[in-house]
Amino acid sequence: MGKEYEFTQIIKDNEGVIFKITTIYTNNQEDQKDLYQEIVYQLWKAFESFRGDAKISTWMYRVALNTAITRIKKEKRRGNRIGIDKVIMLQTEQYDTEFEERLKILYSHIKGLNELEKGLMLLLLEGKKYEEIASITGLSPSNVGTRISRIKEKLRTQIIKE
Repeated sequence: MGKEYEFTQIIKDNEGVIFKITTIYTNNQEDQKDLYQEIVYQLWKAFESFRGDAKISTWMYRVALNTAITRIKKEKRRGNRIGIDKVIMLQTEQYDTEFEERLKILYSHIKGLNELEKGLMLLLLEGKKYEEIASITGLSPSNVGTRISRIKEKLRTQIIKE
């Protein structure tokens, strides 16, 4: 019971990490549920190998991002891509309508980025520092900074054109 209980608590405490990744890397709720389950499964498989060298959330981000990217690559090889649905924001907090609309626009543009760019922006929006993003993605901190600057400019240009 000890290992299973500990794992369950970690998932409950950090389910926001998994939810955010599944929201960014899927196009509908069914795919989101499937990816969520796959991520939890991969976390369970890797749980015994977690050494505690990094924070649990950093480890979870790495496993979840790798799982999402691997799934996308498999789908591309199969060739059956589904069009992007509108982003459905499941929120527990109340936001003003203007902020909510701007957030939807931002997330819709993030969905249009490539897999690595999506992950970088997700981590940045989570408030992660470049060093932690580098640890999660395997990039150098300076490479993270450069890529994020380019992604921000790309998003800014796309949003201004609307």
